[in-house]
Amino acid sequence: MSLFIDILSDGLFAAVAAMGFGSISDPPLRAFPYIAILAALGHAARFCLMTLCGVDIVSASLVAAFIIGSGSVYFGKKVACPMTVLYIPALLPMVPGTYAYKTVFSLIMFFQEISSPTKGSGYLQEMIFNGAVSFSVLFMLAVGATVPVFLLRERANSMTRGSRFI
Repeated sequence: MSLFIDILSDGLFAAVAAMGFGSISDPPLRAFPYIAILAALGHAARFCLMTLCGVDIVSASLVAAFIIGSGSVYFGKKVACPMTVLYIPALLPMVPGTYAYKTVFSLIMFFQEISSPTKGSGYLQEMIFNGAVSFSVLFMLAVGATVPVFLLRERANSMTRGSRFI
């Protein structure tokens, strides 16, 4: 039961964060529920893959981004707005902030400890590791979200053509 609550809370917090990120770009009000649904599904899927299946954060982020991208193609027609309006705010809660922070922190500490080879090399190693994880997750988020555009080309291209805005 505790794991189920963890999955639900993970999805809920991702949905709230995504709606906050979405409000910055001023999408139509009818898009907010779909942004929240996509963020909750994607983030909960990544959480489940990492927690239950032991999948690494990079691969889990690719699968989650693919879910969000596919959902945005499907919901885009319903909402009558481009899929980027839906998937960009939904992806933002999955940006690896902790790894990015640790990358910058390690870089600063590396420069502060540059005269000490042992400490400096440890910080340099941390910076490379965290930077690689950050870059890889961001890259996989971009790839996973855009692949559905190529796989579902007809649907993605006709999403807003001929649609009536409500």
